[in-house]
Amino acid sequence: MTRADMQSHLDRYLELRRALGFEMRIEGRLLQDFLTFLQSSTLGEPLIAQAAIDWACSRGGSKWQSGRFSIARCFLVHLRAHHPDVEVPPFGIIPSGVRPTPYIYTEAQIAALMNEPNALQPAGSLRPHTYATLIGLLASCGLRPGEAVRLRDADVALDSHPPRLVIRETKFRKTRLVPVDASTAEALRRYAATRKHLGLADLSPSFFVSEAGSPLAYSTVGRTFHGIISLLGIRTTAGSHGPNLRCLRHTFAVRRMLDWYERGLDVNKLLPHLSVYMGHTKPKHTYWYLTATPDLLSKAGSRFESYVNQGGTL
Repeated sequence: MTRADMQSHLDRYLELRRALGFEMRIEGRLLQDFLTFLQSSTLGEPLIAQAAIDWACSRGGSKWQSGRFSIARCFLVHLRAHHPDVEVPPFGIIPSGVRPTPYIYTEAQIAALMNEPNALQPAGSLRPHTYATLIGLLASCGLRPGEAVRLRDADVALDSHPPRLVIRETKFRKTRLVPVDASTAEALRRYAATRKHLGLADLSPSFFVSEAGSPLAYSTVGRTFHGIISLLGIRTTAGSHGPNLRCLRHTFAVRRMLDWYERGLDVNKLLPHLSVYMGHTKPKHTYWYLTATPDLLSKAGSRFESYVNQGGTL
């Protein structure tokens, strides 16, 4: 198989994946690098599984290598449909590594995180209202930070019943509806009214805007939030990743499941609904919180023990 043949197959593979709704921007660049890596081999001979493994392990840590391996393997599966002599390495041969324990904010910390932005400068500007409302939205709805920052006025349907947000073409290019409760909807209405009062309502289609009326930059939001965290003295705990903006999403998921356990509800039946609400493509991404969070694991263990003591069978 020549380099030109490989490139043709790759072009068709990327075209097919994009037609199915995948952006393939990062994957496309990595697969081009994979072809360059293979160029040092004799492409006229059957490709072997080891080639994908060697390329995946050529840089980065275990999680990065696992992702590179998965990308290469998917392409080889496509290639084997046209060339049966292409070898495809077994799935999971490179471990993905251990996902860090999520940092979970306490109720007092969330209250402080929502109140601290009131001191942001410049005084009297929209900026304090923007960050207080944005943090409150993330804590109450569990959105990905980027989803909240990218919200447009047209996506915030506060007059609907119930009020809801339209999260458009987010991760994996999926669009979903996220209902919000009455208190969250009221906070969003107040923010919109403040933005209008300050003459910033018509300068951008974005819902959350800077004090100049322009769309918020995600990097700026991250730095500002990090400054708030530092001022409040919130520190990371051993083995956790955070605290950071995304940990508000983790906190939302964990608090919701803890509430279900405390109310005696069937968490296994409710978890798929939470998975859809949060925009997870696979339920396992939501189930991860059960094993990654000590409080949830303890609740699950207590529920199981009670079930067995009452004579339940599996």
